[in-house]
Amino acid sequence: MSAILFDLDGVLYEGDRVIAGAADTVAWVESRRIPHLFVTNTTSKPRSALVDKLAGFGIRTSVEQYLTPPVAATQLLEMADCHRLALFIPQATQYEFSQFEIYAGENDKLDAVVLGDLASHWDFATLNCAFRMLMNNPDAILLALGMTRYWRTAEGLQLDTGPFVTALEYATGRKAAVTGKPAGEFFRAATTLLNDEEPVYMIGDDIQSDIKAAQLAGLNTILVKTGKFSEADLHTGVTPDALLDSIASLPEWWLDNVS
Repeated sequence: MSAILFDLDGVLYEGDRVIAGAADTVAWVESRRIPHLFVTNTTSKPRSALVDKLAGFGIRTSVEQYLTPPVAATQLLEMADCHRLALFIPQATQYEFSQFEIYAGENDKLDAVVLGDLASHWDFATLNCAFRMLMNNPDAILLALGMTRYWRTAEGLQLDTGPFVTALEYATGRKAAVTGKPAGEFFRAATTLLNDEEPVYMIGDDIQSDIKAAQLAGLNTILVKTGKFSEADLHTGVTPDALLDSIASLPEWWLDNVS
């Protein structure tokens, strides 16, 4: 049976506005018992908040249906035997790391420095603090909760985590481990949660982090013309398996091409 990975922001909603037809499409997928997960690089909200947000749009989900970078990160850190962390992530998602020891001093002994989307809380002092922690702990892991370049807010495009991680990679000469999109490990973790159903269709609005990255991980892809989609995406050399006006078009396309 084929399976689906739904990106959230830009596919099911844009900011605080649901995309027309999203609730009906998810309900249709559930009615046909198509295996699916909701995947997101969001690190500003816990999974429970995502459940509540989608419920407000008429989409019923459970926490277990979400794969987020913090969830993947805790698994990676435990496998790497890391215990002492510095967190540069929103307060709302820090509870996901409650089993670890958390430190904030530039001279503290650390096993990993974890970066997420701090939005407007990023400034020179904060970025420099993360830089000093890494330089003072040459064996510490630089762990990025995603490498998304930017996303669309109600006020317009906004930088995401990727540019700040890249700055630290350049400054420290250290390559980040990534637990969110576009890392292949993130997509492989999703397919594992889906019990390795094949084929898997990734539905996203980002030609790089959603479409190209999923293709490199061996997934089929569907690009929607909502969210951060731009006509320029069609001239990047990346070709999705399908291009839809919005998520509302999925049931008709699925019946014609998959079922």
